[in-house]
Amino acid sequence: MSHIALYRAWRPQTFQDMVGQQHIIQTLQNAIREQRVSHAYLFNGPRGTGKTTTAKVLAKAVNCERGPAIEPCNECDACRGITAGHIMDVIEIDAASNRGIDEIRDIRDKVRYAPSEVRYKVYIIDEVHMLTTEAFNALLKTLEEPPGHVIFILATTEPHKLPATIISRCQRFDFRQVSLEEQSGRLMQICQEEGISADEDAIAYIARLSEGGMRDAISLLEQVSAFGDNRITLEAAIDVTGGMAADQFYQLAEAVRDRNVALVMPLVESLMQAGKSADKCMENLVYYFRDLLVLKLAPSGAAITERVVDRDRFKTMADAYASQRLFAMIDILNRYQVELKHASQPQTLFEVALMKLCTIPEDHSSVNVGSGAGGGSSEGLASGAELSRLRLQVESLERKLEEALKNGVAAVSSANGSTDGTRAITPGAKGSTRGVFGGGSSISRVKVKLGPYLEAAGSDPSNQARSKWAIVLQRVKDAKVTLHAWLKDGELVAVQGGNLLLAFKNEIHRETTEKPNHREIIERIAQEVLGETYNLVTVMLKDWQTAIDGAGETQGELLELVPEGEEASPQVKRPVWVEEAVKLFGEELVVVKDKE
Repeated sequence: MSHIALYRAWRPQTFQDMVGQQHIIQTLQNAIREQRVSHAYLFNGPRGTGKTTTAKVLAKAVNCERGPAIEPCNECDACRGITAGHIMDVIEIDAASNRGIDEIRDIRDKVRYAPSEVRYKVYIIDEVHMLTTEAFNALLKTLEEPPGHVIFILATTEPHKLPATIISRCQRFDFRQVSLEEQSGRLMQICQEEGISADEDAIAYIARLSEGGMRDAISLLEQVSAFGDNRITLEAAIDVTGGMAADQFYQLAEAVRDRNVALVMPLVESLMQAGKSADKCMENLVYYFRDLLVLKLAPSGAAITERVVDRDRFKTMADAYASQRLFAMIDILNRYQVELKHASQPQTLFEVALMKLCTIPEDHSSVNVGSGAGGGSSEGLASGAELSRLRLQVESLERKLEEALKNGVAAVSSANGSTDGTRAITPGAKGSTRGVFGGGSSISRVKVKLGPYLEAAGSDPSNQARSKWAIVLQRVKDAKVTLHAWLKDGELVAVQGGNLLLAFKNEIHRETTEKPNHREIIERIAQEVLGETYNLVTVMLKDWQTAIDGAGETQGELLELVPEGEEASPQVKRPVWVEEAVKLFGEELVVVKDKE
């Protein structure tokens, strides 16, 4: 038999042939036996787990000339016709390419007619989540009250994208990933039937790569068997799939263990010269160090993966690492793996990740892994006790700030004064108006020229910063979820002169983001991700849009702190509400004192 036809030849034709979905098969067979077949089913689960195949077997079972039967005979005209796709009453629709309302209206018009060749009309709609909203609305009524001779089977990998009204009208079955044991057993059976010689470790490796999808496992088996000319070995499977051999894992792990950066670089270069991709190597290393961690924490368990060829050698390597260091390494590799998807130089980023692993101290408690790929430098190290103390201080300051605001204080100023695009406001003493009008420190609005930012909006630094802004947002979310909720309202519109200009839709979101403690977090993470030091500058989105639309140098608002005894700079114009207040109360400071 041609290897090209291997998957088609081993595609299940009966319920008994299905692998890993016994709970679903038993339910469907019982429904057929008791003649309680539903009018609509929803099959959802990962790719390659048998959703569409089960739908076709169900269509044969209910239409079999010797049934309805719990197993199709695959010998009658109806079964053979459905298998070959000749029966016009069993319609398979790909919703990814037929997602419009016209296709669903056509179905709605034709379901009224009785089947012409078999017992039931069966509509199998694959990737149903791709239908448009209008198409779902057109399908809704038909799903609710279809004719008795019609069965709908909807298949999808993303059920969360379906309207709740559609899901509620179907019997839902959740397909699960096929276990490694079940996959390995079926692959060995295929090899024996096809006369293919296969090693057990190679079969286990292929099953692991398929990630629970039986279809992917058979496809990989077909590919590797073609490469090895009916002989499947672990080495051949690794070469075909672009994986790393056990010796390569060991050499890299040994170099990282010894913090030997000079040895890491040629090892990476040899992997790249052998045609290995950086992202695949990174993924394999994550699994490898995970296996080391599992062996270290659960030595008596059976959770070690099939990549472990020499268990004694693997155990020796696991003993050479501290658990905390392995946790840190997996976390760092995972973060770099996310960035690698968008990297223009993946090999360089892979090398940097390995060099970073070489610098991790044994005691992970002294490493700030949460700072991500850019963190972990010597400047950012702090003990757990010191971090706890700083956290308590921040919480205490936040509580005092809330109390001050409730007592009528105008606002809080940053210790470093204001910069372009920031708000700096000074607190007054309780029971006084100091810091609001003429006396003390006053608030004035200064105009910020947006012209330079408009010119820089399309520059390379701006485009590069925007491409990495999603990473900044994710890091901010990891550091402080509440800050992320405010920051995501802002849009990074330009980078100019060492400033990041964010345009906000909501004034409250803008003010909260500008708090000194929030500003410090954002600027620190931006420096880690973008590689340069930036200051945060904010503007209202409406002002930015007005400037884009050609309003000249439309200005954003900026609050400036003017110390007592000084006047605002000539270009500063006080807002209308301040001018009106001065007219009413005068420039002289008025202090309100409580009675003794």
